[in-house]
Amino acid sequence: MSEWVKKRFWKTVFVKEQGSGFVILLDGRCIKTPARATLVVPSKKLADAIAAEWRAQGEIIDPMSMPFTRTSNAALDKVAHQFSEVLEHITEYGETDLLCYRANSPQELVDRQAASWDPLLAWSKNTLDAPLIIAQGVMYTAQPAQSLANLKTQMVHLNAFELSGIYDLVCLSGSLVAALAVAHNYKPASEVWDLCRVDEFWQQEQWGVDEEAQAAESSKRSEFLHANDFFTTVSSF
Repeated sequence: MSEWVKKRFWKTVFVKEQGSGFVILLDGRCIKTPARATLVVPSKKLADAIAAEWRAQGEIIDPMSMPFTRTSNAALDKVAHQFSEVLEHITEYGETDLLCYRANSPQELVDRQAASWDPLLAWSKNTLDAPLIIAQGVMYTAQPAQSLANLKTQMVHLNAFELSGIYDLVCLSGSLVAALAVAHNYKPASEVWDLCRVDEFWQQEQWGVDEEAQAAESSKRSEFLHANDFFTTVSSF
């Protein structure tokens, strides 16, 4: 039996302003999310990106080629209804932020981590008033409560779409500080991703490149860059 596929059913794709947001029309009918909510997005830039994805579809619809649509669906169907829970989950990353946990040896890796991560932590301290404590090894080290509160303050006024972008930046990188640095345009997303992968690059130098791991890394990098692109379409920062 052949696998069921969904075929293209529309000819025209247009963006229309609706209230304080924008909708995408397929032959004059609004796109719906998987939960059957009308896909209303907060910016024309995002609406245009979604419309471009639908226009680009061939005879068979490929959801994996529609990242702006998928993230917008998640923002409306999930994040909007669980905003407080998502915000708390993101804030928890600050308690065990990747940038704070350092190797004890070898010295070259210690130095690389410091060179890559210390400037991001200094930015967090000086710009966000959120200094974090650096720990050696993997043993949990409590972070200052006020610093975590100040990091959280950066996100409490975001809308569901913005928080969706931040969520992906944090979860993919393992660092709340790195995600906020990208959101604030402190450094380009591609550079921040590479900074967060110092340990992986070190392992590759020592043991060689594993093709499967490299493919997974490439996929996550693309997702991280998309999360930044998505955030910039709706950002109020």
